[in-house]
Amino acid sequence: MKKVNWGIIGLGAIAKQFAKGFENLNNSNLLAIASKNKEKLNDFKKNLNISDDYCFNNYETLLKNKEIDIVYIALPTSFHKEWIIKCLDSEKKVLVEKPATMNEEEIEEIKKRYTKEKIFIKEAFMYMYHPQILKVIELINQGEIGELVSMESNFGINVLTKRNIFGFKKIKKLNKKNRIFSKELGGGVILDIGCYPVSLSSLVASQISKIDYNKIKVTNIEKYMRPNEVEIDASMELIYENNFKSRISASFTKKLGSKTIILGKKGEIHIENTWLNPSTIKVKNDQNKIINFESSASIFSHEIDALSKCILEDKLKPNFPDLTINDIIGNMKIIDKWKN
Repeated sequence: MKKVNWGIIGLGAIAKQFAKGFENLNNSNLLAIASKNKEKLNDFKKNLNISDDYCFNNYETLLKNKEIDIVYIALPTSFHKEWIIKCLDSEKKVLVEKPATMNEEEIEEIKKRYTKEKIFIKEAFMYMYHPQILKVIELINQGEIGELVSMESNFGINVLTKRNIFGFKKIKKLNKKNRIFSKELGGGVILDIGCYPVSLSSLVASQISKIDYNKIKVTNIEKYMRPNEVEIDASMELIYENNFKSRISASFTKKLGSKTIILGKKGEIHIENTWLNPSTIKVKNDQNKIINFESSASIFSHEIDALSKCILEDKLKPNFPDLTINDIIGNMKIIDKWKN
């Protein structure tokens, strides 16, 4: 069977988790990696058995390799725009770690640069590719909870006290040297994890009607800032043109968990662990249901598999989630309003 060849640039903690997703996939091959950090490069090479011929100490060399079909950009957010453009100019398809760019202006610039070309660019919201999210959308469209009314979604972890849910090392103190607290690198809770519930909110709201991102109201904004000018706690409410409302909270200091509640006129859907697996969906209506989702596969496997299938079938987007660069722009528009 033909396989899609992947390359990774930037070999931090999230890239390590992502790389595990290639295990047991028959349509995907992690062919090449690139890092300017020799220690990280050697560590990746050793653990993943990648040939020396495909381990590069600069990103440009990886992009010159004709065998690579798609590049996963796992660099700090402030470098995303530059390397998205370099990947696309090298005729590579792109999966970029969330958020795609620092702000709406940057992703708009990318769209305008390639107006005459069909580009493949996806934002790495891996949770969207998990079967539980597809099931949630199916339940909504089957009318299980009736007409949609609102949603509440949280993503909160105390990064100072324990390993977070992705298994990264705990952070000993708040300082600018750490990426998530660096304004220059795209840190702060809104860009780092607040973007997750924002993206889910738009996905759910779009099941009612097509979203006009220019007409979304961002209200009731609350933010707690550190002296280095990044948010460590934030919340807001979204009101869509179709009257759907979302209450979103994100935190680096509180264990808010990762639960989402979607309210309809005839019932509710509760997603117990929205961003990872295993998880449970509870449907509360006149016929209560509990649906368990357990998978031995990495959460990233579903994402890699779906995008590789898409490439092998010569499509610009998978059947689900069928998002485009316009959705990336729309969500960045929301995030900009939340931040600013």
